[in-house]
Amino acid sequence: MQQQISVITLGVADLARSKRFYAEGFGWKPVWQNDEIAFYQMNGFVLGTWLKTALAGDMKQAATAGPGAYSLAHNVTDPLEVSKTLERLADCGGTLLRAADQPPHGGLRGYVADPDGHAWEIAWNPHWPISPEGYVTAKF
Repeated sequence: MQQQISVITLGVADLARSKRFYAEGFGWKPVWQNDEIAFYQMNGFVLGTWLKTALAGDMKQAATAGPGAYSLAHNVTDPLEVSKTLERLADCGGTLLRAADQPPHGGLRGYVADPDGHAWEIAWNPHWPISPEGYVTAKF
């Protein structure tokens, strides 16, 4: 089976609040949206933010689980962008979880949660180059 992710959908409580975080914080523009969902075209997959009640209904579940033991990551090409991105996302409704610092393996990283508690790692890693199209390659 091909190794790929087509769509990641996050359940959100308030679509307008979520769009402020993603559109103003990251600078991403929805490629399609309605009153319940917004889709953002990423580099090779789509990110969706969907009202939790509608997402649960689509899955035929009473409710969706909340954010848990995972994080999404957004890598940047310059270490100076880590703190700037964390600050901008916090200013757009996010919550700073961990200020930028250097992990034991090198690079720089920090964490911010979106308004619904979904954790995002903002990172610069010299061993994970980013192409001009935004594709990250892990080089070990």
